[in-house]
Amino acid sequence: MFIPYGPTKPSRWVGAARLHVYRRRMQHVTPTLRPAPFALSRQEAALVGVTMIWGTTFLIVHLAMQSCGPLFFVAVRFLAAGGASLLVFHKAMRALTLRELGAGIAIGISIFMGYSLQTYGLQTITSSQSAFITAMYVPMVPLLQWVVLRRMPHLMNWIGISLAFAGLLLLAGPDAGAGTFSRGEAATLLGTVAIASEIILISRFATQVDSRRVTVVQLLAAGVLAFATMPLGGEALPHFSWIWLVCGGGLGIASALIQLTMNWAQKAISPTRATVIYAGEPVWAGILGRIAGERLPPLALLGAVFIIAGVVVGEWRPRGRRVVNDGEG
Repeated sequence: MFIPYGPTKPSRWVGAARLHVYRRRMQHVTPTLRPAPFALSRQEAALVGVTMIWGTTFLIVHLAMQSCGPLFFVAVRFLAAGGASLLVFHKAMRALTLRELGAGIAIGISIFMGYSLQTYGLQTITSSQSAFITAMYVPMVPLLQWVVLRRMPHLMNWIGISLAFAGLLLLAGPDAGAGTFSRGEAATLLGTVAIASEIILISRFATQVDSRRVTVVQLLAAGVLAFATMPLGGEALPHFSWIWLVCGGGLGIASALIQLTMNWAQKAISPTRATVIYAGEPVWAGILGRIAGERLPPLALLGAVFIIAGVVVGEWRPRGRRVVNDGEG
């Protein structure tokens, strides 16, 4: 075969032509962007919204305690939440299984304990104090996992726990240094253990049950338990007041939304990731408390900062240098 210019020149021409065509094509290709390092998934964004709503509840409960007792208010709040959820998901409840019933009751018990103690504490401490003390449940999650599941906490967990505990002492005031907390502070602190248990239980059952049915059961269980234990707590039915009715009904709807969202979102989010997001709760509560006229002393504010730092540090995992094939590192 006759090749007028020899083997080299046509190869160079073909290569140049292909490169030209490739460049023309790439002008019309939209580059693939890497996700932003702080981009949130749908589940994470939902938990952020829940956390903002959650932060407003402290001030509302603090106001409601002027017209009724803590157990009655918890009963109204969660029976309203359970009733609203039952109306929405009544068809799904026909397929309720024994496992879902047991999971819902177990979570409901932890909700009842956590919110009853928190509500009791709000009778004598400010909503800001309650919110920041409640944030202690975040470093308690790895501690409970260690005790119950035999999972040793990470070094960063221990650092976070130390920071949060130091912040708690500063927030509680001089008496805490001698190991003495006020009744409201002690009750709220005990409530954080129950809330930490709730987080672990939700994550334990999230992928094994229907979140709608479990949400209905846990809300109703918490409300029934609160109402049933009123005589044990020496608490009588209060006189009618629009304050506890509106606050309880409103928070009931909010509680239904919160619990349903938590059960749905934590199917795709780990307990530690969820607790980092929940750490924003006391910040929102503190902002609203400030707007409402609450003022924490400088030492207590420093303690609040320590608690939030402990929450964040406890879930932070430093990344070592890695060699990645695609050039990232």
